[in-house]
Amino acid sequence: MGGILPLSRVLVVCLGTLVVPLDSMVNLDFPSIIHRFDLGIPEIQWLVISYTLTHASLLLVFGRIGDMVGHRRIFLFGTGWSGVAFVLCGAAPSYGWLLFARCLQGVGAGLVLSCGAALVTGFVAEERRARVLGLYTMMFGLGSALGPLIAGVIVSRWGWSAVFWARAPIALASCALGFVLPAPPVAGAHARERFDTLGAALLVVTIGTLLLTVNRLRTPEVAAAFAVVMLGSLWGFVRQERRVQRPIIDLRLFRIGGFAAVNLGHVLMNLAGFAIMLLMPFYLDGVAGLSAPALGLVLATASLGMVLAAPIAGRLAGRLDPRRLTVAGALFAALGLGLIAALAGRVGVGVLALAMFVQGFGQGLFQVAYFDIVTGTIPRRDRGVAGSLGMLTRTGGVVLGATVLMLAFQTLRGVAEVQGGTDAAAFLFGFRGAFALAATLTVVVLVVLGARARR
Repeated sequence: MGGILPLSRVLVVCLGTLVVPLDSMVNLDFPSIIHRFDLGIPEIQWLVISYTLTHASLLLVFGRIGDMVGHRRIFLFGTGWSGVAFVLCGAAPSYGWLLFARCLQGVGAGLVLSCGAALVTGFVAEERRARVLGLYTMMFGLGSALGPLIAGVIVSRWGWSAVFWARAPIALASCALGFVLPAPPVAGAHARERFDTLGAALLVVTIGTLLLTVNRLRTPEVAAAFAVVMLGSLWGFVRQERRVQRPIIDLRLFRIGGFAAVNLGHVLMNLAGFAIMLLMPFYLDGVAGLSAPALGLVLATASLGMVLAAPIAGRLAGRLDPRRLTVAGALFAALGLGLIAALAGRVGVGVLALAMFVQGFGQGLFQVAYFDIVTGTIPRRDRGVAGSLGMLTRTGGVVLGATVLMLAFQTLRGVAEVQGGTDAAAFLFGFRGAFALAATLTVVVLVVLGARARR
């Protein structure tokens, strides 16, 4: 009974968290949304930006609030808020309303993600921390894999809004179940602390303008303007955090040997891994000629690799140094991405699907080990900040990947076209080059973290 009860609590948190990776359904819904609101293709990007920008900029702030008032409260508020936001998205009468509701959905995602790791690790003893983190990570892979498959069925039957309506019951059910979770008392020191409001505001501006800078790289003058604001707010945030007694995040943590490196490694791993979700659909559709259901199944192989690796990593992290596990994860991921770069256009889809599975397996190993390192380095009383940092570096890597990898793909494709290549040859040249870049970045992570692990 003692083992079952903590597991049931972890599953409640995982159910509430599942609505976030299930947002992969929205990507498959883009054509329907464009048709419903009579949009141009470039306008659809704001459906992603409004959501991602909101939850990424608020993660650390919500994590700090959770450490002060209790993570259970944040979970209940976040799942309830998310349920309402999904209803508003599904009922949106205009695109402007939908974007507003997506911002509200981003707030809910930020609340849920900021407390998830803190809650699940709080239900078990510290020696079992890595195992529950493996289960928690597995939910992200499962949600990412199921999202496109579910969307393909419900959108064709119930229309564009189904990807939002379908998640409202999940969020509200997890909110109701969340009331059975134990409410551990908030430490007296935390309860008496003053929240660093100025630091929180500066952090939100810094992260928000950083993501907008990356997103606007193709328009240098706009990117430069955002970069100026970002640097100014970053300078103010660092000054503020150095002078307050209880900052949003203690910046001295990044002086600990290897801590800054593993966080940067997590960013780069997610940047590189996003090449599959960003570019592989174009290959499977245009080159391999797969139908939509078959395309969704092939894309799911990377997420299935993560689903398989996460519980394995959870068990291994309790026996091995998690830093060595990050190296193993980077090795598998680099191998998978390198195989795609080398073999795309030369082998069948089955071989590429296997390479995607290998990349996903490596990603799963790396992420569990990374979360174990972060939650083990940051003091337990600040576990909300630790989990939020992990989610922020994950989101930051994806946003960077969407810009950097697409820029590399389009640049290399353009070079091939100028040199007289056919459309198909130019596409493959850009595709392979972008995956080669992704594999190279993963090798950099492998080398840097491998050197630190040996020391």
